[in-house]
Amino acid sequence: MNEHSVRYQGWRVVGACSASAFFATMPLTSFGVFMPDVCQALSWSREAASTAFGTLTLAAAISAPLMGRLLDRVGARRVIVICLAVSGCAVASLSLLTGSLWHFRAVFGLIGLAMTGASPIAYSRAIFGWFDALRGRALGMLMAGSAISVIAIPPIARALIAGVGWRTAWLILGLATLAIALPAAMLFIHDRARLRADGSSPSQGFSVYDALRSRVLWTLVVVVFGATVATNSALVHMVSLLADRGVPESQGALALSAMGAASLIGRLATGWMLDRFQPVRVSVVMVTIAAAGPFVLAAAHSLEMGVVAAVCLGFGSGGETDIIPYLLSRYFGLRSLSTLYGLNWTAWGIAGAVGPTLMGRAFDTTGSYSGALIVLGVVTLAAAGLTSTLPAIPRTQPVGRATVA
Repeated sequence: MNEHSVRYQGWRVVGACSASAFFATMPLTSFGVFMPDVCQALSWSREAASTAFGTLTLAAAISAPLMGRLLDRVGARRVIVICLAVSGCAVASLSLLTGSLWHFRAVFGLIGLAMTGASPIAYSRAIFGWFDALRGRALGMLMAGSAISVIAIPPIARALIAGVGWRTAWLILGLATLAIALPAAMLFIHDRARLRADGSSPSQGFSVYDALRSRVLWTLVVVVFGATVATNSALVHMVSLLADRGVPESQGALALSAMGAASLIGRLATGWMLDRFQPVRVSVVMVTIAAAGPFVLAAAHSLEMGVVAAVCLGFGSGGETDIIPYLLSRYFGLRSLSTLYGLNWTAWGIAGAVGPTLMGRAFDTTGSYSGALIVLGVVTLAAAGLTSTLPAIPRTQPVGRATVA
């Protein structure tokens, strides 16, 4: 049975990875919804609270290459299961949050460490061994789980906060991870090492040393930072920004859901396009679309404009998130995929720490987000330009030393 059959076991692995990604993404997608209530209850500034999100992304950034190395050595399943368990417990523990910022940062730092092992770094390692011809579509379906999380979790979290308070809301979300995502991962996620028809192994490819000498790898690292810094910032501050401009928080959460819906469409569309068109061109288009989001959000004074900005950010950055592991697997093979993806995840983590914190500081200093958003839009446009300098994808699977410059 091959990957074109709906009964192919690899599709069950994709489904389980997608479900796990939904819950593993929850701390990210719900942070901005919880922030106004937590700041008010514990008398924290937005900049101070944003540092917890930065702690999460920095912890992910620091641990990502090491976690990637571990995934390349032991496989994805064991790492995903352990990290989902840790993440669920950590989220549930936020129901006992004290007034200490260090407590807040420490818990989110732990979530960041766990999230790396239950992130696309791990999931792409799990599914790429099962797919070759349909790798783009499998990746798109996998990433759909985290996109659906951005759609569903903000209004769910907002409703829980309104109904039972923010402490109990975090307890419920953490327990949901343990009750749903963890069993799905244990039952259905399996690693696979297989041979192609010509007898070659899909795990052939470049060593980490050879890949580190390639301009392509470092270009991708910089592109990831530039393409995600605005999205991370909007994810944290969208609800607060719109609330400052007269949009109720419950409606502001809908803008985050719109970002998730656009991300879902972008990821599915990108997965389809990657199997049909030159991936570098697809990437340039996606990052350019994402760059429009910060400019629109800087001028947004209504829910409708906020949704337009969210759709641009979600569609463009969602597609770009899919493209990075695909490009890595095609440029460098599967041998060191998780380690190399971990380096790119480090860039994402640094962007997640820098962007939201600077936006929080901009608001606390000037009372406005607009200037910071314009800067973020320019940075994202620069990332689109840099993407266009990447070479075309090789026609054959890499099997040895790097040949890309």
